[in-house]
Amino acid sequence: MTDFTGLVAVITGGASGIGAATARELLGRGARVAVLDRDTTGAPEGTLSIVADLTDASAVVAAIAQVAEELGGIDVLVNNAGIGASGDIAANSDEEWHRVLDVNVVSIARVTRAALPWLRASRHAAIVNTCSAVAFIGVADRALYSASKGAIAALTLAMAADYVGEGIRVNSVAPGTADTPWVGRILAATEAPQEAADALRRRQPIGRLVTAEEVAVAIASLATPLAASTTATMLRVDGGMSSVRI
Repeated sequence: MTDFTGLVAVITGGASGIGAATARELLGRGARVAVLDRDTTGAPEGTLSIVADLTDASAVVAAIAQVAEELGGIDVLVNNAGIGASGDIAANSDEEWHRVLDVNVVSIARVTRAALPWLRASRHAAIVNTCSAVAFIGVADRALYSASKGAIAALTLAMAADYVGEGIRVNSVAPGTADTPWVGRILAATEAPQEAADALRRRQPIGRLVTAEEVAVAIASLATPLAASTTATMLRVDGGMSSVRI
């Protein structure tokens, strides 16, 4: 497919996992792709890789300006960067709550705010936020993480309402548990990694983890100019986790 030919896409957290898979997907469909990450070591070949701390507003502004200058504008923004947290509501300190919400939610505001001038100038402007199945169902020991993803679900709808009149579409993708390096690290830290992995698979009706590539295809399907009437949509890529009981 060549539906992204001539378009510039920015992907936060694009050096690994879902972000890197999305970068590869959009590159393969003709886009020029910039990756923003704290460590760009794993950024796919062919991307413009920029080291940026998304909790630093000045760093975000500089990174977005560099993308626009070097690639000739911005048409697609994928707000994918995020960090995890485990435990019930009493398990994390105030500092950890602020840290996770800063990275997972406030960074979307920082990056989008910086990119708006170029998105407004695009004929095919699209934003896709990475949400999660835990925004729609209660999962044990995920209070802080779920709160951040629930905020992204609400923020997506608010952004869609704000910008629909300017021709900027805003959608989100909500993966289930995905087979990514982050999940791998969580499993490795448990007392029984294999049992923990089996439990994650059983939690999804399809019986396996979602792949990063499957989420990347979903992101592309929301961002493509071919979906010009799709906005305020939350696409669940969770193997039935949030909707199916068997």
